[in-house]
This record gives sequence, structure tokens and C-alpha cells, in this order.
Amino acid sequence: MSEDFYDVLGLSPDASAEEIKRAYREKATEYHPDVSDDPDAEEKFKKIQKAKKVLTDEEKRRAYDRMGHDRYEQAEKHGFDAGGAGAGGMGGMGGDPFGDMGGVGGGLGDLFEQVFGGGRGGRRRPRSGRDLRTELEIDLEAAFEGVERQFTVERPAECDTCAGSGHPPSADSQRCPECQGRGQVTQVQQTPLGRVQQTTACRRCEGEGTLYSETCGDCRGEGYVRDEATLTVEVPAGIKDGQTLRMEREGAPSPEGGPAGDLLIDVSIAEHDEFEREGDDLHYHLPLSFPQAVFGDEIEVPTLEDPVDLDVPPGTQSGETFRLDGEGMPRLRGRGRGDLFVTVQIVTPESLNEEQREALEAFAAAGGDEIEVKDGFFERIKRAF
Repeated sequence: MSEDFYDVLGLSPDASAEEIKRAYREKATEYHPDVSDDPDAEEKFKKIQKAKKVLTDEEKRRAYDRMGHDRYEQAEKHGFDAGGAGAGGMGGMGGDPFGDMGGVGGGLGDLFEQVFGGGRGGRRRPRSGRDLRTELEIDLEAAFEGVERQFTVERPAECDTCAGSGHPPSADSQRCPECQGRGQVTQVQQTPLGRVQQTTACRRCEGEGTLYSETCGDCRGEGYVRDEATLTVEVPAGIKDGQTLRMEREGAPSPEGGPAGDLLIDVSIAEHDEFEREGDDLHYHLPLSFPQAVFGDEIEVPTLEDPVDLDVPPGTQSGETFRLDGEGMPRLRGRGRGDLFVTVQIVTPESLNEEQREALEAFAAAGGDEIEVKDGFFERIKRAF
């Protein structure tokens, strides 16, 4: 890529301001370091930015055309405001390169701008677009296995009607009288070290340097419209409720031609009918009949994969908890899995047939309990457990 600013943007010296901006957007998109595969993308992107900065500033462009590339670069290298050099160009190139040590047109003021930011010679990369945020709900099984989930999100996108310019191609344009087409206004302050000038974007033209007779009807001059995008995100196994996934460069576009922001996805996990989750562990309530608790039994317990067998020992009490190692959730950033805790809950029958009733009465009598059936033996059983 040639050093000449016009060659950098692929333009002729008589290109219009609109052609320069359009060429800059195309080149910046092609060579942005975050998206380009070109091994020299970063260096080319810097040259593209430099070319745009000079050629879209009316005074700097005149000075550049008058002096040529090498002399202009030499002027900026010495902190001289080439854009404000006036008809005398470089002041004869024979005197003090810092001019009048702080004049409004250049000199020390411009050097301060370069050192403290916002200056003409800066290499600040364009800001990224805004991060956007959305929500995604999954069930516990999806969190256990990991899943690819498709979802739809609304986000800003460049307006097709005006190609992001904010005005239709047919709109009339004129140079902004506030900033004289520079897109920037400069304020000068007197300090103990001399005059320091601060340059900010023009509020009237919003830094464009140009005013247009009409704005785009589709985007209302913003250059962006709301767009609905369908994306696919990979949800890792073991993700927890409330954690956030990040999809890089899927957020809002940058207004400065930089990379898009990121999309943040807040994950929520729906409540499960059988399991309660605590970190990487799961909890399950196992209903047992009174005889199973008394005599013991081998019970099939559900998990998020295949059921497993649990040996319930004789004399198990209601509320007793058993631990099944490795039957919980996968650990998101580690190996292995959590555990499954099974809590026994003895269920008292609400109704019995005559044979069951007589058997329980005999059981109670054998234990020395005096039972008055009319008082409700089963109510007493319920109170006991």
C-alpha cells in the first residue's frame, strides 16, 4: 500500500468529500485488525485512518495538496499544524518549526494536543460499538448436557437506504458554517506554559463538516435501524443459573467504523419437577412406604441420565439423606461432576383396606401400644413421622 493518502484510499486527488468517506468505510472494513486475515492489516489500518483524518479536513487537505506527502509528514513530525499553515505553507521551512510558540493556528498548541490526546497526530483506534444484553432460559437437562440454542435478538444495523450516512443520496449538501467544513471546533486557553488548544467535534454538524437538506426517512438521520437477527449460541454443560455468555462482535455496530460490540446473554434455568440444584449438586426427595423404611429395600432413583439403584437399609428414618457420588451436574470449569443427595420421605397412606388395617393394629399391639381406632390411629402415625 503506497504512502500517498489518495493511493491509500484508492482515490484520485480530485475525489469529493463523500467519495473519501465512502472509500474510508470500505477500506476500514476490509483491513480492520479484528476481522482481516491480512498479516499487515494493523499497519494498513493505521494508514487508512491517517489518510481519512487528513483528507476529510478541508484545511489539512489543502495543505497536503500544496506541500505534497513528504513535506506534510515532515511538518506533522515536528508538531507543526500543517492544516493551519496558511498560504505560506511551512513558513518557508527555514525558520522555527514551532512557529510562534503557541499561536492559534499551530505550534505549541498542536504539540500539546498530540501529547495529551485529541490531537491531529493521534493514533487512537475507533471505539467499539455498544455491548447489548439479552436473556435465554433453558431447562435443567440442557444445562446438564450442554446445548446449541437458536434465539432471536433485536440490534442496530446499518441503514440500507442511506448506507449509514443518515441522509438520502439525493439530499443537497453544504459546508457547515459553524466549523467551516472541518467537523471540529477549536478553543484556545492560556496556561502558564503557553496557549493550549482543545479540539472537539462540531455540535451543529456532529463532526461531519457538512449539512444536508434532508435526513433519511427510514433511520431518521441516525444511519442505523433496528434489525432482528437470528443467532446460535453454544451453552456449555454445567452452566449455572444467572451466569452470562458472551458472543463477540454480535452487539451494536461502531459509529466510528470500529469493531461491533459484544452480545451478553444472561442464562436462567427453569425449575425442575424432581430435582433441586445447589451449585454442582442435585437434591431429590425419595418417597418410601412405612414397610420399605422398616424392612429396607432396593429402590430405583432417577438421575439426569439413567436411573441408579439405591440400597435403603432397614430402619431408615424419614428425613435421612443418602449421597450418590458423581450423579450431580458437570463442573463447568473442572473435571468430574457434583453429587446427588437423596432425602427419604416416608409417606403415610391416606386409606387402607381391612387387611392392611388389621395388620397395622396387630403391629401396634405387639409393640405395646394401646390403640383406640376411633381416635384415628393413622393420624397418630402421621404425627409420629
